[in-house]
Amino acid sequence: MGKTTTAINLAASLAANDIKVLLVDSDPQGNATSGLGVAKDPDKPSLYHVLLSDTPLHEAIRSTDFEGLHLITADKNLVGSNLELIDIENREFRLRDRLAEIRDQYEFILIDCPPALDLLTLNALLAADSVLVPSNANSLPSKASPN
Repeated sequence: MGKTTTAINLAASLAANDIKVLLVDSDPQGNATSGLGVAKDPDKPSLYHVLLSDTPLHEAIRSTDFEGLHLITADKNLVGSNLELIDIENREFRLRDRLAEIRDQYEFILIDCPPALDLLTLNALLAADSVLVPSNANSLPSKASPN
């Protein structure tokens, strides 16, 4: 809960401070893509193409309305990637290996994950240097009465 909102706001805040940022939308719902106002264009490469074909990562990077903030989009094709990745050698390192191509071009690369522990999330975790996990700030339950 709050993963996409956190990713978008953190990316926009960093970019507003003149920090070059890449946001990778790794959720098949593509809410980070639409949240940044970028159209899901099936004619342009997305994360799906980067993970499952020989599409170079730089071809999938799109500009946003925020100066210094770039995006790798997600679209409905990403839904099938978990099944398609199963038979690929080193499938859990696909994103890490692809991001290595452009890692030195950005001060921060943020990855918005799907709400599941699947191969997309595993790829994101193995590509990451650190992890931010949004959670609800619920209050502690009240102490049970001795009755």
